[in-house]
Amino acid sequence: MDGYYAWMIVATALVLMMTTPALALFYGGMTRSKSVLNMLMMSFTAMGVVGIIYYLWGWSMSFSDSGNTFFSNPFDLFGMKGVEWGSLIGVSFQMTFAVITAALISGAIADRVKLSSWLVFIAIWVTVCYFPISHMVWGGGFITEHWAPQDYAGGTVVHINAGIAALVLVLVIGKRIGFGKEPMRPHNLTLTMIGAGLLWFGWYGFNVGSIVLGGSEEQSTNQFMSETGMTFVNTTVATMAAMLAWLAVERIVHGKASALGAASGIVAGLVAITPSCGAVELVGALVIGIVAGAVCCLAVGLKYKFGYDDSLDVVGVHLVGGILGSLLIGLVSSSDAPGGIDGLFYGGGFSSLGDQFMGVLVTIVWTGVLTTVIALAIKYTMGWRVSEEAEIDGIDSDQHGETAYEISAGSGVLA
Repeated sequence: MDGYYAWMIVATALVLMMTTPALALFYGGMTRSKSVLNMLMMSFTAMGVVGIIYYLWGWSMSFSDSGNTFFSNPFDLFGMKGVEWGSLIGVSFQMTFAVITAALISGAIADRVKLSSWLVFIAIWVTVCYFPISHMVWGGGFITEHWAPQDYAGGTVVHINAGIAALVLVLVIGKRIGFGKEPMRPHNLTLTMIGAGLLWFGWYGFNVGSIVLGGSEEQSTNQFMSETGMTFVNTTVATMAAMLAWLAVERIVHGKASALGAASGIVAGLVAITPSCGAVELVGALVIGIVAGAVCCLAVGLKYKFGYDDSLDVVGVHLVGGILGSLLIGLVSSSDAPGGIDGLFYGGGFSSLGDQFMGVLVTIVWTGVLTTVIALAIKYTMGWRVSEEAEIDGIDSDQHGETAYEISAGSGVLA
């Protein structure tokens, strides 16, 4: 038991690190130099706002015993009332998931949104979208009452949830000035690569911590060791495979295998293996990684074809990767894995695939509809966008009165 708590403290710290500094650096390096501070701040402020809300009513809405099929009573355990101190590490672990889910959305709307509007949005969004989906999937609510989808660390709750919200926001808020007409290249891929490496490191807390937290007290030490070992290896192998698959597709389509592609492939693999880390064996993890890396690489280009400005490819990586990782469980899950369910390719028929599909569908519909309502309400009240002048000159100066770099005249540093 002491080892359990020790590991969960470490896992919680790892997932907390995934938002800041890992995601902040990953996204920050992908923006233009005049926007990097704002991008970092969107991750840091998400931690503050969502973290406090989670302790106040988020845990209660997700996991308390009173409420309804869609969300629990927010006042039942408000402010951690009645929660034993020994349980707070589990609460804190779940809190870090809510934080990074909200922060993931920010990459889609980089370079053009007021910080105040972002903070109001995430406070409302986690309350009406994240906490209910968390309850429906992990808290015994609507989805698990009607179907039996496997989602170990957040394919629906985290990645599809954030991805569909990102798609709605980019459609409501609109494109950056100059999108599709002028280059908007990452200003510092070194930061992005460091962020990707830290995300990969932190993801072991994300995936392995989830399967440990979800275990029962009756499980033996050997069972825990077996399940954590499989989850760790699946996370590693899928990520390796996705990175290589992304680079291979890049090389075929564009003639180059890029550093940005490697970083994006890493994240695509991590996203896809998130729901399936405890559902598949090694071969299944390889399949999921390869498919996610290749398909997500192609999916990020859809924004140019359809004209939506997903600044940092949240839709192409998290929505598409989350859907792939969730649905592929229905094909390649194995009863020899901790989940104990055979998918279609292992002789289990279509039932698992159907369960996975319904989990994906309900998440997309619930969050898609409610995010649209929130986004339009903000658009027609306080407004989303900074001024045209501020967007052109630099959102960092406008929103924060600072710049990330001291750039001297004639230095040749691109914005």
